[in-house]
Amino acid sequence: MKKYTFCLGMAIFSVFLGTAQDENNIKENQEQLDEVVVSSSRIDLPFPENSRTITVITSEDIKKSGATTVVGVLQQIAGVDIRRRGLSGSQADLYIRGGSFDQTLLLIDGIKVEDVQTGHHTLNLALPIDVIERIEIIKGPAARVFGQNAFTGAVNIVTKKNPENMVKAKVETGSFHQKNAEVTVGSNLESSSHIINYTRQTSEGYRHNTDYDNQTYFLKSTFNKKHTPINVLATLAERKFGANGFYATPTATEQYEETQASLVGISSIIEKGNLTFKPRAYWRRNQDMYLYTRSNPDGYRNMHITNKVGAEVNASYKSKLGVTGFGVDVAQIYISSNNLGEYNRFMTNVFLEHQFNLLNEKLDITPGVAVNYFSDFKFHAFPGIDLGYQVSDAFKAYANVGYTYRVPTYTDLYYTSGTTMGNANLDTEEAFSQEVGLKFFGEHLNASVAVFNRSAQHLIDYVKENEADLWQAQNIRDVDTKGIETEVSYAFKVNDYAQQMKIGYMYLNDDVKNLSLDYSQYSINSMKHHFTGTYSAQFIKNLTHSIIYKYVERTSGQSYNLVDASATYTLNAIEFSVIANNIFNTAYTETNLVPMPKGNVLFGFTYNFK
Repeated sequence: MKKYTFCLGMAIFSVFLGTAQDENNIKENQEQLDEVVVSSSRIDLPFPENSRTITVITSEDIKKSGATTVVGVLQQIAGVDIRRRGLSGSQADLYIRGGSFDQTLLLIDGIKVEDVQTGHHTLNLALPIDVIERIEIIKGPAARVFGQNAFTGAVNIVTKKNPENMVKAKVETGSFHQKNAEVTVGSNLESSSHIINYTRQTSEGYRHNTDYDNQTYFLKSTFNKKHTPINVLATLAERKFGANGFYATPTATEQYEETQASLVGISSIIEKGNLTFKPRAYWRRNQDMYLYTRSNPDGYRNMHITNKVGAEVNASYKSKLGVTGFGVDVAQIYISSNNLGEYNRFMTNVFLEHQFNLLNEKLDITPGVAVNYFSDFKFHAFPGIDLGYQVSDAFKAYANVGYTYRVPTYTDLYYTSGTTMGNANLDTEEAFSQEVGLKFFGEHLNASVAVFNRSAQHLIDYVKENEADLWQAQNIRDVDTKGIETEVSYAFKVNDYAQQMKIGYMYLNDDVKNLSLDYSQYSINSMKHHFTGTYSAQFIKNLTHSIIYKYVERTSGQSYNLVDASATYTLNAIEFSVIANNIFNTAYTETNLVPMPKGNVLFGFTYNFK
């Protein structure tokens, strides 16, 4: 425990040490940060002005990370728990601060792309990293901002708006017969811009029945750039993979799955004086086909198709009293499944919040409320408030409290098998969350620390009274979650070459309330300790490299250390890269006792046609 306390103490000490930097340097860095406007809120705010725990991963950060997928990028952030089943993110679940995969929301350009069948499909639409401008991670309760599913946090993938004129082709090959190919085309014209990407990733697998064939198609166009822009986005992700032990017991070695996820959206920004409107409409579809035995498609087979059609208008108004954010979004959801049945749901969300700026704009107070209606769960209201105080040009203190919730998935409600049955009478999961924190922004050093608490009630557990009974879903579990989280990044130069060090640490403690039942499936395996470290460096012209370290200790007692490394050499339009994962051959699992790959290497070649 001492080493974790030491890491945390050093991180916090670094925050206060940074105050010794001179005022001019701080102001220069503040101007750079002001250019990043975080859209993971109803009111757009420059990154330093948010009174929440928000991590922004820029496209430059992604490039330095050595990751080839969004899943790989997110794994380098403390407090974000990505539990993979196999290589290349074929199937992976997203957790934030100890919540479940059903309690975390994914957005693409602000469009909510949750799947009502199950949170296992949250990352099906994770985009190719070459089309991403930045990734915004909001930790803590976000139901007031986004509505249901943002129980413990949300991840917003922001795509590139004005790509450079280019054609880029990339090929990669490596361990386990990995073969990847990618083409990205960008066009930035006077009144429009366009970006197109096609990616295919294949492998024969690192053990029996873990092969995959993943394809992604992406298109984004912006028209009428100089006036009222119209953004059109379309993406399709197809994944076919062997699922050795992925979902049932580890002995179920012949499972197989195919998923197909798509999103089509159109949006705009309309500005009239102090009033800004952001309308959007979208259609999200997901198809999931699962076979218990790959060679026997006529045996146990599940087929689920979900559709979500939605529209929303977000607006903000600036006045002498501050900024008011308000809006409404509506959606119709359909599911057709040979196991779950056929259902539909209408949902709407109305929100209102206002940011007051007081004491010469040093103090910001943002109360707000979201009211949601579901045709099968009726009305829910979730208020909250954010507070922030600018202690100095570099320091900001903040706090927020709020209620959050999650509507059961259709798997919770209606899934049936030989051992398990859903419960159509389930109610929502609810929680009351609080957080206090400090942020520091300097010329070379950025740092933050936050302490958080979440008291959750009516969580869904699968229970039974007698050993011979079926497991049944019930709103029966209460859990209190407390933790502390810190991030520190330091940028400097060696012989005029840029270097950057980042560390992050989270400690989390779950207090699971006891039940008067002998049989319960509820099992928390959160990351009790999570430490991440990244060093991105350059010492030779045209050659950059990174080392990534991660330590995880779960509540079950399992712990492991992982070290990845990458290097990139650029020569005019040509780029050579090598990525080595798990270079010390650590044996570990992330979920469901699925063994992860030992050391593996991926070699890449990229050519930029300009």
